[in-house]
Amino acid sequence: MKPPGVIQTSPAALERLVELERVLGGAIRGKPEILRLSLVSLLSKGHLLIEDVPGVGKTTLAHAIARSVQCEFHRLQFTSDMLPSDVIGVTIYNAHSEAFEFKPGPIFTNFLLADEINRATPKTQSALLEAMNDSQVTIDGRSLPLPDPFMVVATQNPVEHHGTYPLPESQLDRFLMRLRIGYPDRQSEREILRTAQRPADTHVPIVLSAEDVTRAQEQVQQIRVDDALVDYMLAVVDKTRVSESLALGVSPRGAQALYRASQALALLEGRDYVLPDDVKRLVVPVFAHRVIINTRAVLTQRSAELSERILQDILTLVDVPL
Repeated sequence: MKPPGVIQTSPAALERLVELERVLGGAIRGKPEILRLSLVSLLSKGHLLIEDVPGVGKTTLAHAIARSVQCEFHRLQFTSDMLPSDVIGVTIYNAHSEAFEFKPGPIFTNFLLADEINRATPKTQSALLEAMNDSQVTIDGRSLPLPDPFMVVATQNPVEHHGTYPLPESQLDRFLMRLRIGYPDRQSEREILRTAQRPADTHVPIVLSAEDVTRAQEQVQQIRVDDALVDYMLAVVDKTRVSESLALGVSPRGAQALYRASQALALLEGRDYVLPDDVKRLVVPVFAHRVIINTRAVLTQRSAELSERILQDILTLVDVPL
């Protein structure tokens, strides 16, 4: 399970990824695991859902990820009156040319920050489905490709439900991961307070170019995954589908997400092969938002926390390959 191998990417490329992680650490303090998993989403060509209470840095993290790469970036504040055309664009008639012209919306970018995505209506949320799955948008019968790389980083508040529209399962399944930042520790919060009045500290330097990101995403696909590990992943997926605590298990798309994320994590760890610990580390952030809790299993706990606990229990039931 631990074959000696030479990492598929150059030392210089690895150094840039390490530098990117360090830069993000200046924006979000005391959360190294959250930063590492955010980069895993980026290198896996996945989309990221950041869910937590207000004020813990959801938007700051999303903004830092987008700004640290030399790519186009758009931020959309989702509201209940937003229309699909506000996201993907609209076709209008040009009186001078006497022809219809398409005006691209903010989705035609490399990084789209969908702030408070659950405040938009389901019709507007659905405007993101094709883009997140196929990296294209279909308008008036034409399929228009989106830039490469393309990543949606969405935020939502799981506590306040007034004026919100919960994301449907089809939408959640298109996010590679769901992360919860949580409150910082005492020392990290002290540093946040000390630097809060220095605007210069909020500046995020550019570390990677769009080409660097694309090359790293291609290198992720070269990371080796042993057949025994593939069987391990599928065994965990099967357990979610037959668990009495879950009404809906993990989809094949979810299994693919775990596979890609494990490869990306191995790359960030400096290896050209995946370990069982990589898979175990990623099961909760990749699967927790894809499963639905059986109503009989819900007592007084929040469903998000309960789904994570159920997945941890499932991991103990599956033998780890040696």
